[in-house]
Amino acid sequence: MYKKYLLFLILFISATKTIAENYVFEFNDNCNSAYQNFMSLNIDEAKIELSKEMKSKPNNLISLFLADYEDYILLSMNCDKDLYNKNKNNLNERIDYLNKGDENSPWFRFCKAGIYLHWTIINLRFGEEYKAATLIRKSYLLIKENERLFPNFEYNQIYEGLEEAVIGSLPSNYKWIANAFGMKGSVKNGTDKLAFFVKTHNEKQPLYTETKLYYLYTRFYLLNQQTQVWDYLCSPQFVLDGNLLNMYIKTYIGNDFHKAENVIEIIKSASKEKKISQYPSFDFQMGIALLYNLNKECIPYFQKFINNSKCDLHKKDAWLKMCYYWYINNNMQMANYCRQQIKNYGNTQLDVDKQAQKFANEDHWPLSSLLQARLLLEGGAYMQAYTILKDIVVKNITNEGDKTEYFYRLGIVYEQAGDFKNAIQYFNYAIKNGKDRKEQYAARACLHLGFYYENNALKTQAVSAYKETIDMPEHDFQNAINQQAKAGLSRLE
Repeated sequence: MYKKYLLFLILFISATKTIAENYVFEFNDNCNSAYQNFMSLNIDEAKIELSKEMKSKPNNLISLFLADYEDYILLSMNCDKDLYNKNKNNLNERIDYLNKGDENSPWFRFCKAGIYLHWTIINLRFGEEYKAATLIRKSYLLIKENERLFPNFEYNQIYEGLEEAVIGSLPSNYKWIANAFGMKGSVKNGTDKLAFFVKTHNEKQPLYTETKLYYLYTRFYLLNQQTQVWDYLCSPQFVLDGNLLNMYIKTYIGNDFHKAENVIEIIKSASKEKKISQYPSFDFQMGIALLYNLNKECIPYFQKFINNSKCDLHKKDAWLKMCYYWYINNNMQMANYCRQQIKNYGNTQLDVDKQAQKFANEDHWPLSSLLQARLLLEGGAYMQAYTILKDIVVKNITNEGDKTEYFYRLGIVYEQAGDFKNAIQYFNYAIKNGKDRKEQYAARACLHLGFYYENNALKTQAVSAYKETIDMPEHDFQNAINQQAKAGLSRLE
């Protein structure tokens, strides 16, 4: 449908020999309504509002900027390769028409920087890492130039803040990209810029909604402020009713923050929204939450996700999670079937899918009771997990990877209980036992020690723990773990 809108603008621009001064950047009521609908995943309603604006004021280039949100949202959430191939030229077409705008407007460079940032994220989702790097450089340079030309244009802080925070947290194996392109970042400085914008603006103003989401992202994933972010997501300020995007954000973070019960309730509520069928990721998140509860109903949700998603991401992981369910329930026929299916679906772009593929190619099965404890811990059922862990006799664990995980999981249980003496002890056991192994648990244990020391103002020990995390030999989930450790070091600068 957007092609019709773009064609309308192209025809208008082509048919009029209008000089740049006739094009404007006006974030008016129609534009704001379209924006708010995009940010609630009400895509059709957003396009109706954009259509009104294009008809009433076809020289308003903010319409073109906002139209990019359709691609940004749908492609980053659904990763539909056919849609990507169909729409990928929209980037250059939109930039070309934005170039007809008034260079003396602070929105001129800002809108182009925003579109480049959108497509950076889109290209990352499709595994186009070098292309994404070139696009974020363009966005970065444009917003820095805009800051120099228009230092009082407060919207600069949105993209500048997000990009600085993300660049500041890049793990060492990606740091060369930022260095080669002359980009510098700081998690703290970037997040501070997002925080200032959020605190000095409100929901009725342009781009406030996404800035708040960027701010929540950086706080949760880069500043180690998970509890504070979750508390905000549970407050009346974070509106869920009628807002599928907010529902998705809360379910995604909820599964990462061990809140499986909450995720199940949110998605049950979201299922009343007709548009939810357009986003198979909800089924995947529901499957995860149910698996963490050891609930058999996880299976149809994973199957629905695999059947309906046009994205290659998470499909190997979905088969792995079904394999886990059947394995801990002693159905080896189905467990082996799912293990074999891992090889036939998706790709290994994400760490979780790499891990699934690795598991499919191995012969080892994890200790069933330990796997049950792992799933319960991921869902937040700490006491149930501890009940299982305490009955495991460590000397009977013959696989050293399982033994390292056992120590790490006990460390997590004690950490959650506030028993940091025992938590530190078991994290150190995990580090000693697994520091030269390929499993992730020694590195994660070291990372948790860094969190503990940082939270208790023990800077020297925290820096040491984060550096030790980064310096560990090659292991599973290395990029994700190192990014968190790098963010910790950035916070302590």
